[in-house]
Amino acid sequence: MIVRIDIDRLESGVYAYRVSYEREELYSDAGLGSITDALVGAVEGLPPEVVAVEVAYKAIVSGTYPLQVLAMNPDQIAEHAANTTAAVEEALGDR
Repeated sequence: MIVRIDIDRLESGVYAYRVSYEREELYSDAGLGSITDALVGAVEGLPPEVVAVEVAYKAIVSGTYPLQVLAMNPDQIAEHAANTTAAVEEALGDR
């Protein structure tokens, strides 16, 4: 099973996540202090059959990662998601 974690910034320093499978929301949370905190929170509730996770920040997908890789490197994956989103927004002129 591959799930998707959608992370959004609600306001400066406040983040939320939504975990879904085939567009059906499994669970969500808000009020987290960083993208990394959102990733860690999302991973903690995953069912055992999940083998990989697609990560999207502000609706821009930064990658699909094996669950073990995400669990071991949440800081790096959070930074990659933020950088990917910033680059796409810049290319679109959204910055």
